[in-house]
Amino acid sequence: TNPEEAVIRNIASNVTVVIFQVHAQQSDVVISFDKNPSVNSSGTGVDKGLVSILRPQQSVCTWYLRSLVASQVLSTAISIPYMEKDPIPGGCNLEFDLEVDPNIYLDYTLVDIHIKFAPANLGYTRGANPPSCDSGTGQNSRWRLRYDVYRYFLPENDLSEMVLMSHIQKMSEVQSIKANGIKMLTLTTDDKTNVYFSSLPGQGVIYNIIVWDPLWNTSAAYIPVHTYACSFVECSSNPFFLLVGKLSTKVFFTALAVLGLFTCFFGHRFWKTDLVFMGFIFTAFFFFVFITRVTGLGYDLRLTLTAVAGIIGGLFLVASWWRFGSVLLSMFVIGLVLGFLFSSTVFFTPLGDYRVFRDDVVFWVTFSSVALMIPVLFVGCPRILNILASGIVGSYAVILAIACYVYTSLAYITLDLLRRVLNDYFSRAYTNVPFQTNDFIILSVWTMLALSGVTVQLRRERSEVPFPPHPYLTWKRERERRSTNVLDPSHHIPPLRERIHNKLLHIKECFQKEQPAGERTPLLL
Repeated sequence: TNPEEAVIRNIASNVTVVIFQVHAQQSDVVISFDKNPSVNSSGTGVDKGLVSILRPQQSVCTWYLRSLVASQVLSTAISIPYMEKDPIPGGCNLEFDLEVDPNIYLDYTLVDIHIKFAPANLGYTRGANPPSCDSGTGQNSRWRLRYDVYRYFLPENDLSEMVLMSHIQKMSEVQSIKANGIKMLTLTTDDKTNVYFSSLPGQGVIYNIIVWDPLWNTSAAYIPVHTYACSFVECSSNPFFLLVGKLSTKVFFTALAVLGLFTCFFGHRFWKTDLVFMGFIFTAFFFFVFITRVTGLGYDLRLTLTAVAGIIGGLFLVASWWRFGSVLLSMFVIGLVLGFLFSSTVFFTPLGDYRVFRDDVVFWVTFSSVALMIPVLFVGCPRILNILASGIVGSYAVILAIACYVYTSLAYITLDLLRRVLNDYFSRAYTNVPFQTNDFIILSVWTMLALSGVTVQLRRERSEVPFPPHPYLTWKRERERRSTNVLDPSHHIPPLRERIHNKLLHIKECFQKEQPAGERTPLLL
C-alpha cells in the first residue's frame, strides 16, 4: 500500500505533454503527482491516467502509484509522449475533478454501457498559455477537433489478467488503436461527449477515443478503459444468465430446444405439433413483453406465466386450424415468426448500427416491413414457407439452448430485439458484438441443422399432399355418414349428449340407497 514511484527521464525537448496511465483488472489503483494524493491531482480506478504538462527545460516526470488493497496487484503502466501540435485529451475539462482529464468514465447495466469523457484542447508549446476553450467556434479553436470512438473485444471466455494486460496495450497508442480496434463512430465538438453501447456480460471489451486535429493532421489517444459488464464473481459463472435468469431460463430454453429440434426435421409431417411450436413462440414473445412492461413481477414468475401463455397460444392456433382450416391464416403466423427472426438477423449485422436506426419510428417501420416481407413473398407456396420456417426457427431454438451453457454472440440476435422493446433508451446503444471461434462453430451447427431439416422435409414431402384436409369438415362429413348409413355400426351409437346423460344417470344410481324389495319371509299358515 506504500506508494511506488514511477520516473521517466531524458524526455526530448520537442515533447510538450506526457500521458502516464496504469491499468489493473479488478483492484483500484491510485495514481497521483504527489506522495500524498489530493482530489485535484490524482485518479483512482482500474484504468486511470494523468497528463503532465511539461515546463521549459523539464526532462524528468514523476508519478506515484498505490494500491487500495493489502495484496499485490498485477498492473501495467504506459507512458505516451505528444508534441506541441498534437491535441491534448481532456484539455477542456469542465465536469471532472482533474484540470486536464484524459480519462474515459464508464458505467454499465445489464442493458447498456455508457462512456463519457472531457473535451480535448489544441496543443501548444512548452511554457505558453493553453488555448482558450470558449473563445469562439471557428477553425482556430478546439471546435475543429474530431473524436473517433473505438472498441476492441477481448478473447471470449478468457478472464485472465495477463490477457487483459497484453491486449490493453494495443488500445493505448494512436496507430495501434487504428490497427486493432473497431471504429464505431465519429463525434464532432457539437456532439455530446458520451456514447452508449449494448451490454455484453462476461465479454471483455476495451474502449478508447482518438482525438484528431484536421488542420495539423495530428492525433492523440485518451486512456483506454475496459469492462466485463458484470462483477468478477458473476463473470466467473455463465454470464448469459445475468441477462435473462438462471435455472428457469435453462429449463425453459432446453424444453423449447427439444420441441424445436423435432420441428426442424418433422415439422411439416406433424402439422399440429408445428402449429403448437410456432404459436407458442408468437404468443410467448408478446406476452413476455406485455407482462414485463405493465407488472413488477419477478423474472421466474414472469417466465412461468409466459410458458403457460405460450402453450395456450399454441393450442389456440391448433384449434383455429381445426375449426376454420385456413392455411393462409396459419401460414401468416408462421411466416411472421420466420420474418421476425430474419429481420432480427438483418439488424444484428453492422447495418443495425447506422445512425438512422437510432430513431424508433424508422427502426420499427423498417423492422416490421422486413418481417412482413417473408409471409408476403411466400404466399403462393405455403408448404415451402412452412418447411423453411420449421427448419430455421426450430434449429435456432437449439442455439438459444446452447447459449444457456456456452457463451455465444448468436443469442443476441433475438436478445437485442427484446432489450429494445423493453427499454426505452436502448435505441441509443450501438449493438455490434464479437464474432469469434465459439460463434463460428455454433453458427456452423445452426446452418447444418437448418439445411438438414429443410432438405429432409423437402425430400419426404415432395410426393405428399401439401397440407392435411380441413379437420372440421372431415369430422362433419364423418358424422353425417354415420347418421345416414344404417349398416355402419357407429350409426347405432347414441348421440354424445345422450351418452353423457346416461353415464351421469348411472353414476347417480351408484349413490342412491337400495329400496327394500318387499316381504322376504314366508307366510305362516
